[in-house]
Amino acid sequence: MALDNATVLERLRAALPDAILGSAEFRGDLSVYVRPERIVDVARFLRDDPELRFNFLENLCGVDYLGREPRFEVVYHLISFTNRSRICLKVGVDEHNPSVPSLTGLWPGANYHERETFDMFGIIFTGHPCLERILMPEDWEGHPLRKDVPLGAEEVAFTFNQDRIYAHKPFAKE
Repeated sequence: MALDNATVLERLRAALPDAILGSAEFRGDLSVYVRPERIVDVARFLRDDPELRFNFLENLCGVDYLGREPRFEVVYHLISFTNRSRICLKVGVDEHNPSVPSLTGLWPGANYHERETFDMFGIIFTGHPCLERILMPEDWEGHPLRKDVPLGAEEVAFTFNQDRIYAHKPFAKE
């Protein structure tokens, strides 16, 4: 039986009242705004609570709200297959200290999602076992999905043009 959002929110607020900043519903889906320093506690509670059992991290991603405070947000989608329910956790991340605790200790599958979010947005996941670039080349400077990054910075290498492009790369001069 699917859990209703009010029950989930009530149990969460009862267990961790200081961790929750707010909530919203859109088209029947519950979003809960969580203090960054409490995301691991909230995720663990949702996973381990015998009635809730949100035991699957579907995905996590970063969002850049340039011009808003906090500028960044990390969004987590959890699923309870047992209860046929979903929940979205949202954590605001400061532009000047873009860090949030890693969930790899709860869900090892968070590893690549967190690495991608780090690579694209520069959000640091503290406690991550191997936080390094996963999509961009090692010599890439910056984080390309930030909204303040200029467009059109680098041509993509294909087999027909890779010799010309690689000739200008720092590793080609070695």
